[in-house]
Amino acid sequence: MTKRTSAKYKLDRRMGENIWGRPKSPVNRREYGPGQHGQRRKGKLSDFGLQLRAKQKLKGYYGDLTEKQFRRIFADAERIKGDTGENLIGLLESRLDAVVYRAKFVPTVFAARQFVNHGHVRVNGKKVNIPSYRVKEGDVVEVRDRSKQLAIVLEATQLPERDVPDYMDVDHSKLTATFTRKPGLSDVPYPVMMEPNLVIEFYAQN
Repeated sequence: MTKRTSAKYKLDRRMGENIWGRPKSPVNRREYGPGQHGQRRKGKLSDFGLQLRAKQKLKGYYGDLTEKQFRRIFADAERIKGDTGENLIGLLESRLDAVVYRAKFVPTVFAARQFVNHGHVRVNGKKVNIPSYRVKEGDVVEVRDRSKQLAIVLEATQLPERDVPDYMDVDHSKLTATFTRKPGLSDVPYPVMMEPNLVIEFYAQN
């Protein structure tokens, strides 16, 4: 299980954006960074700074992936035909923990990783407890029967601030989700602007 190296709200404040669109994010109250010098950190970022920030934001959004994990996904995106940025988003959204989060089976992407890890999820009828497992088009992801009455699941399905995207077919009465297609950047309901083109530039130069 990937260790979460920084608190999710700290990441919000460091970026100066509410990257998950949560009502409780501290950025809703104050947009400056953490610490006593946070209010002074509004200098113009260099090209490298912008690229690094774009990478940290995208990496952080999916549960603060490790650099090794994120670079591996990027390398896979480069190998696939087509636009690398679109491929990168498609691969990130194909992760099992991301699918569980998008289906609103759990409230946060961090909870999704733990939920998968603890064996609460099946893919095409088989238990899968690897959050990074890559879901394919047509795969059916479901919450196992014994886990359907967990409070975290019942609360998450009622969350008003998130909608299920149209590249997934979700039935909350049965707690099943079919991954109908791999999405592109414009399909994904990010609460903030993601810039995979800057991530590509970052890895091209570093």
